Amino acid sequence: MTLDHVWAGVDIGKEHHHAVVIDGAGNRLLSRRVLNDESALRQLVAAVSDLADQVDWALDIVSGESALLLALLSGREQQVFYITGSQVNRASDGYRGAGKTDAKDAAIIADQARMRRDLTPVRFDDELMAELRTLVTRRRDLAGDRVRLVNRLHQQLLTVSPALERALDLTNHGPLILLSRYQTPEAIRRAGVEEIRQWLRSQKVRSAAALAERAVTAAAAQHVTLPGQQLAAELVADMAKGVIALDEQLKHIGKLIEDRFRRHRTAKILLSMPGIGDLLGAEFLVATGGDMAAFASADRLAGLAGVAPKPRDSGRVSGNLHRPRHYHRGLQRVFYQSALVSIRTNNQSRVFYDRKRSEGKSHTQAVLALARRRVNVLWAMLRDNRCYSSTLPSPVVAAA
Repeated sequence: MTLDHVWAGVDIGKEHHHAVVIDGAGNRLLSRRVLNDESALRQLVAAVSDLADQVDWALDIVSGESALLLALLSGREQQVFYITGSQVNRASDGYRGAGKTDAKDAAIIADQARMRRDLTPVRFDDELMAELRTLVTRRRDLAGDRVRLVNRLHQQLLTVSPALERALDLTNHGPLILLSRYQTPEAIRRAGVEEIRQWLRSQKVRSAAALAERAVTAAAAQHVTLPGQQLAAELVADMAKGVIALDEQLKHIGKLIEDRFRRHRTAKILLSMPGIGDLLGAEFLVATGGDMAAFASADRLAGLAGVAPKPRDSGRVSGNLHRPRHYHRGLQRVFYQSALVSIRTNNQSRVFYDRKRSEGKSHTQAVLALARRRVNVLWAMLRDNRCYSSTLPSPVVAAA
């Protein structure tokens, strides 16, 4: 007999998943461990679909390991919800048994999907959004790799010349080019300002003369050779070249992101918003899908972005507002960074920021207040499918 409605919870793994299906009373109808393989997953989806007219799926991972299952569920137009691993762990305290197994986790996921109404529906990406998501994720990884390698380069350069490490800003391109050829104080002094300046210019480094002067001045402050300096210098050169290579990869990824982002139907609207460019626009699409139908109000979008304060009242204490603990870090970055840029480029944003500062708000508080107001504007723009204009008949436009 086919039921009206069942809930399927899947504990996602790298090689195997475990699925548990329950009915409206919480009775277990199916419990199965399946290989992360197309044939096995097709059999699972078919078996679960035969149990009821409506199946609500819930997964604890919606990327990487679950990509194949999500593709199959999308092909069958199944409803899928996302429950975070921390939500599953907290909920497990309310279930019998102290042990932890994949089957138990899958049962908890299914039961939470049955009872809760606040789980996030999974949006299935089309080809363009899938490519954007992949590119944005890859760029985030490369940017993190660059930060870590620059930090290691700072530490390694200290073993060669502390004065040189202080004099060079290793986040810029010029000092990296310099270190790819000259690493020790002795080599820099031997080359001299003119030779270094000419070589930097041949590499198209800006302000080559000033950089050459700084390097030679720093090299003149140290004449002692530190232990292991020769090997350390070779490692410094390798790391500098590594950062330069990462910069090239980031530049290439940036062009790919721009190309895909500008193909999206909302790209023109997003780019019209002061402070939002190709990268922040792409990150916004990856975080939200660009479809405001998923957000009943601007408040919902602000809550996901973590720019709406949450009350923390108790007893006689009221009006106690704090930053939310759970929010989308990437989406908050989009609104915070775009607000920072808009302060420099948009008069209305600058006026709003200055007013908040005059009210006694700190810099961060004022930027977050501006970001919160800009959420309203962007949500309305996407809802109405129109570009930004400072003359829009909306009471919130003055803060954009």
